[in-house]
Amino acid sequence: MEERVGELWHRLITRAAQSRYPEAAVTLQQVNTRVSILFRALGGDVGLQVEAAHATEHAARRSLLHRIAGDNKKAELAWRDEQYLRLPAVIDCFSTTQLNRDLYRWLVVLAVGKQLEDEPWFSRNQRLTCEVLEHYPSIRPLYQRLVSAHLAQRLQPPSHQPLELAQESAIRQALLEPGSIEHLPQAHRPPHPVPLWLHPCPPVSMSRQQNRDNRESSSGGGSKALESETKRLAEESDKKETKGRGLVTIRMENIFTWGGFLKLDRDAEENEDLESAADAAQDMDLITISRDARGAAGKLRFDLDLPAAAEDDLVLHEGFLLPEWDFKKRQLIPDLCRVVPMLAADAGSSTLPSHLYRTAKKLRAQFQYLAPSRKWYKGQQDGSEIDLDAYLRFATDRIAGHASTDNGLYRLLKAGSRDLACLLLADLSLSTDTWVDNHARVIDVIRDSLFLFSESLSATGDAFAIYGFSSRKRDPVRFHQIKRFDEHYNGAIRGRIQAIKPGYYTRMGAAIRHSTSILKEHQSERRLLMILSDGKPNDLDKYEGRYGIEDTREAVREARAEGLEPFCVTIDSKANDYLPHLFGSTGYVVIRKPSELPRELPRLYAKLTS
Repeated sequence: MEERVGELWHRLITRAAQSRYPEAAVTLQQVNTRVSILFRALGGDVGLQVEAAHATEHAARRSLLHRIAGDNKKAELAWRDEQYLRLPAVIDCFSTTQLNRDLYRWLVVLAVGKQLEDEPWFSRNQRLTCEVLEHYPSIRPLYQRLVSAHLAQRLQPPSHQPLELAQESAIRQALLEPGSIEHLPQAHRPPHPVPLWLHPCPPVSMSRQQNRDNRESSSGGGSKALESETKRLAEESDKKETKGRGLVTIRMENIFTWGGFLKLDRDAEENEDLESAADAAQDMDLITISRDARGAAGKLRFDLDLPAAAEDDLVLHEGFLLPEWDFKKRQLIPDLCRVVPMLAADAGSSTLPSHLYRTAKKLRAQFQYLAPSRKWYKGQQDGSEIDLDAYLRFATDRIAGHASTDNGLYRLLKAGSRDLACLLLADLSLSTDTWVDNHARVIDVIRDSLFLFSESLSATGDAFAIYGFSSRKRDPVRFHQIKRFDEHYNGAIRGRIQAIKPGYYTRMGAAIRHSTSILKEHQSERRLLMILSDGKPNDLDKYEGRYGIEDTREAVREARAEGLEPFCVTIDSKANDYLPHLFGSTGYVVIRKPSELPRELPRLYAKLTS
């Protein structure tokens, strides 16, 4: 009976305190494509990706019903950082779908403006609002509708709190007339959140270097994990020894609440309830992590998994030093990466796998039509046949008494050739060890693709080379030689293709730069650089997120400046979020079904070179 009464009371209070409109809710997933295009079209940083922002506590005054119901403690506000434009995952604060959708549009336009360091939140949002209304006057009616709807919902502080009243009055005035208030009055409580403005104090996550170290140390553990779409705020706490720290002399039943962080080890069993842990994590604003012996053991296991020198591939050269682009400094850092050419040590001669026979035969027949037909070259000094037209002219001139030479009395039948060279660069990172379906891994799909690609191009006579790459930080970047331009496609090349295996990480910028240096030496009128990848650039050090993407983008730009044609083929389902920034809207293609890559890759080459 008590549980029933409590359930009814909770339902009653929750409904009475409801200040949201879930029936008119608009999600970021619904408008993601539109807001991304709008942000970039208005001049926003094209390198930023749109992500969902997690809710943060605001500590502002709440109404009595909200305090009884225990809700309205958090708010989802927009902000941007070096890598992401973060927008609320759901907007349902207005009673109509159109207003909620308009709020997404307004926040995107507001975030385009320049973010100044150390500028107060109150002044920054007013400045950005004034700039938007000045540059885009047509958006003023939308802004006025949002302000009117929001002001009608704002909670008015009690009359006995003059400081909070002055603060609320300043915010209302700033919303109605942006730029009219210079400073926000101080009060004992922070003001109620303003969803029309950017976050007053965006959460700052722990440093990316610490994140990378943690991932590196845990990558060899092989444990299960649940992944959340929402980015979480984290801090790192040094793990300290707790033994011998004394005795707790307080009675635990006297402690009504516990709000601090307690450094306790929690064993992770294999049958741990990860679903419950994920639910608990969703309710936490700040996730504290620490390093312990388990993390070090995971890192040790990762290092021990590396192949021994006797079992590793053959090193062909001590390495080439290449620069890397630092997008923060906006400059190339010289000699930062070392690319080491390697060759499979245990690759013998091999035949084409039997399951590819039929497809390879069909592709070879199709690609033979791309091969230029043979034609006669006249006026040759030597050849397979006498050029009758040239001989008749020579004989007639001689009978007529004109001086004539017998140069060029032959003709020669030659096979035509397309002045085209292609270098295929395959991503052989650790992620290729994942399974596409019950029958094949990504690396198996890439291997079949290289086989069919080589079979097809050998039928056209086009010059082509194949390389693979992976990396472990900036030194070394492993550059696997599979086929050079001056090598014929034969059993030895098929053996190298058969020997490819998953490597480590994806330092794509260095691999593209080295491929560019190889391809630009080939004397062809048209030179195509095809990159075959299954994910975005990343590595163990700072080469992830925005840094890796911007370095790859700069490497692609350098390749185009050398007259090459970079083109990316990927099986990453999320590639549309970052590849347009790297290769342009027409410089890439996403293969939706990875199992279709072996057949689609040669056909795609045919379209690019026809």
